[in-house]
Amino acid sequence: MANNTVAGNQQQPQAVTKIGPNAGKHGNNLPLWGNEKTMNLNPMVLTNVLSSPYFKVQLYELKTYHEVVDEIYFKVTHVEPWEKGSRKTAGQTGMCGGVRGVGTGGIVSTAFCLLYKLFTIKMTRKQVMGLITHNDSPYIRALGFMYIRYTQPPADLVDWYDGFMDDEEMPLVQQVNWIMYLSALLVCV
Repeated sequence: MANNTVAGNQQQPQAVTKIGPNAGKHGNNLPLWGNEKTMNLNPMVLTNVLSSPYFKVQLYELKTYHEVVDEIYFKVTHVEPWEKGSRKTAGQTGMCGGVRGVGTGGIVSTAFCLLYKLFTIKMTRKQVMGLITHNDSPYIRALGFMYIRYTQPPADLVDWYDGFMDDEEMPLVQQVNWIMYLSALLVCV
C-alpha cells in the first residue's frame, strides 16, 4: 500500500498497459478457446503435423519462443497447410477437390508445424503481440494471426485484427486471400 499513497493518504491512479485485446481481464495469460489438445486444427492437418519428421525431430529441439520465431524467419516461405505439389487432387470434385483443404493429405507445411509448435509452448499475450507486430518477416506476422484465429475466442478476433488489415508487406496473392479471409471472418463474428 505504501507504493500507492501520496501526501494526504490519497491514492494515485496507476497506468495500465494494455497488450492485445481485453488484456485487462486476463493480464499476460491468454484464454484458450476450443480444444486444448488439437488447437482446433483440422484432424488431417494435425495428424500430419504430429507424424512429421520435421515436427518430431527438428522442432522438438526448440524450447523457447525466440528459437521458434527464428525458425519461422529462416524456414517459412508460404502459409498454406500443405507443401506445394504434395497433394494428389486429380479427379476429385466438390468438397474433396483440394479447394477446401479436405480429402487427401500431403506433406504438411513448415508453417503449420511451426504454428502447432507455438501452441505447445503456451505463448503469452505479450509474445503473440510480438509476433503480429514483428518487423522482420510477414510470415512471422501471418503465423501470429493464424495462432490467434485458431486459439482465441471468436468474440475477440475483431479486437485482435483491428488495425492490421492493410499489411503492405505480404505477397500480393496471399494479401488478397488474407483480406478475403478476414473479411469473411468478420462478417461471421
